[in-house]
Amino acid sequence: MEGIERIEGIGGEARGIGRTEEVVDRASAALASAMLATLDRDPQALGEGDSLPPLFHWMYCRELAPGSRLDGDGHQKRGDFLPAVPFSRRMWAGGRLAIEGSLRIGERLRRRSTVRSVTPKQGRSGPLVLVTVEHRISGNDGEIVEEQDLVFLERPVEPLVLPDVAGPEEEMEWSESVTPNAAMLFRFSALTFNAHRIHYDRDYARDVEMYPDLVVHGPLTALLLADLATRRSGRPLRTLAFRARRPMFVDRRITVQGRRAENQVDLRALDDTGAIAMSADATLA
Repeated sequence: MEGIERIEGIGGEARGIGRTEEVVDRASAALASAMLATLDRDPQALGEGDSLPPLFHWMYCRELAPGSRLDGDGHQKRGDFLPAVPFSRRMWAGGRLAIEGSLRIGERLRRRSTVRSVTPKQGRSGPLVLVTVEHRISGNDGEIVEEQDLVFLERPVEPLVLPDVAGPEEEMEWSESVTPNAAMLFRFSALTFNAHRIHYDRDYARDVEMYPDLVVHGPLTALLLADLATRRSGRPLRTLAFRARRPMFVDRRITVQGRRAENQVDLRALDDTGAIAMSADATLA
């Protein structure tokens, strides 16, 4: 993770709304090649000056919190940039991206992040706090404006039991399957500098967060959907919105599917039972 420079620290208002940070980085070709290898693609397919594939920007401009600033789950402590909400279990529930132009391998990137909202809610399993963060990632010839929805909940006291859900009946135009193993999850965590222990520490995932096994990253699933849309359509993305609907686990098959209607693409990821685990929609350039 070369060349990362912290520029601006925490500003902010009550509850962290309006708090900002800014980071610059270089879009290293080595990281792009490593992500291709993680996806089981040719790591030599990209080089200096090429456009970054969709969502590869998640590898750059990361906040490099020292180990002493991490919580027990591996995330950066709340109250540094993200607000000090009372719940410690964190999930990335979804997001929305608008893409203008192209970010290119080798160029200098700048990310400016702002906490846009902090909203207490009552969920099906109890109280939660929804935090929406806006990221603006810009290069020489392009910009990505992204909103991430982060959910903070109370720690579970019982093992997770997913309800049986009927799979969708309508067919899709494209369908591909992948089975993420522990090595794939570990590589993705390393490349995105995501130390959340549910993705690599089985004992923690099972005993503390009460999952049946290691959890597949929601961002990895979103990246697989974006990759499907661009490869099958042959056109770059201009927008993407995705929503996580149920977790998926290591060594279980994921089926990514899509259907194009002119410039619009409907996308979904099915878990090994056939239930929709993530839904998404995209527009093409």
